[in-house]
Amino acid sequence: MKSIIPFFLLLIGSGIIAQQKSTGNWWRAQLHRADGRNIVFNFEWTTEKGKPVWYIRNASERIRVADIQTKGDSMIVQMPLFESQFRIKKENKGAGLSGQWIKGGAVRTQVIAFTAEKGSERFPDGADASRNINGRWAARFTDKNSSDPAVAEFTQHGNLLTGTFLNPTGDYRYLEGVVSHDSLQLSCFDGGHAFLFTAKIDDNNTISGGWYYSGSVFKQEWKAEKNDTASLPEDDVAMYLRPGEDKLHFTFNDLEGKPVSINDERFKNKVVVVQLMGSWCPNCMDETAFLSDYYNKNKQRGIEIVSLAYEYSTDRERSVKTLKKFQQRFNVQYPMLITGVAINDSLRTEKTLPELTPIKFFPSSAILDKQGKVRKLDTGFNGPATGDHYLQYKKEFEETVNKLLSE
Repeated sequence: MKSIIPFFLLLIGSGIIAQQKSTGNWWRAQLHRADGRNIVFNFEWTTEKGKPVWYIRNASERIRVADIQTKGDSMIVQMPLFESQFRIKKENKGAGLSGQWIKGGAVRTQVIAFTAEKGSERFPDGADASRNINGRWAARFTDKNSSDPAVAEFTQHGNLLTGTFLNPTGDYRYLEGVVSHDSLQLSCFDGGHAFLFTAKIDDNNTISGGWYYSGSVFKQEWKAEKNDTASLPEDDVAMYLRPGEDKLHFTFNDLEGKPVSINDERFKNKVVVVQLMGSWCPNCMDETAFLSDYYNKNKQRGIEIVSLAYEYSTDRERSVKTLKKFQQRFNVQYPMLITGVAINDSLRTEKTLPELTPIKFFPSSAILDKQGKVRKLDTGFNGPATGDHYLQYKKEFEETVNKLLSE
């Protein structure tokens, strides 16, 4: 890999990331799995108004982390979204950090050992690339229980690699790494996702022996073949209206505890987008960013949005705390409602939206016309890391809304 200055000049010149002022105070962090397949990421440590701030880097994404509490040689770094934090101690006169990454879950709290040292290189053992995998690939993830299709989108400049994987429900967000000789390494960390991908590049058209590592223990094999027209099946994840149904009927409390019904006056004669989401879901973060911006620019046209949240537990206080992070982070002006049904409840659809066939994935959404009838159901979300796929999603969303507004 190049040194820090050429590295960023190359990325800026290639359009991989937007230009930004950097202090050069970069750190290389690792989440230490028991199997030794450590998940690496980078963050910039800077000071703003006399207080420490981190900027976690995943390709073109920068996640600003400002909730950092320090006391002596100890730190608590609270991620801006999700139930995610670092508990850290400074070591060796500030040259290193060690501690734990702690993330809440539906069943248990995940704890992974964490270390960091100064350095900008994500994979410092990188070498010149003997393969180029730029473009679209048909991928497949397999384990003893499943075999799932995916589409990989890679952008390679020299040995620098960025990209993502798309599956029928969404994407793996921003991945960053290297091609070294005939191997690839990609990783990301956003507080919800902690991913590492490795594989051998047999030639410019075949990738084999891949492994996908997520969190503290999960792993899955993957492989891919170059395919410029690779696409994804949708039937296995699709959501439908049940026979005889054409409307949704729900009433849930908002974050202040006030009941909100789809039959309320604010939704009458409006085109309504019903977002099915959770504060634990990184793809829901991207969708919320899109929907909030769209709503704030278009609400005067006769459109409404309402979020229905399926959280880790039925503990309302816990749910409100994490959802308010979303609300504040993305300036959400539309109602965010707590369904009171946990994400791991097998009857979550029957208890909340019985008019639908099972809600299989998050985020999902329903678009209602001015008469309250469901006109479109979507599962998953292609976020900004997917490039053209994201632009196509936005185009189709806007076309659907505009058509319904004109009726």
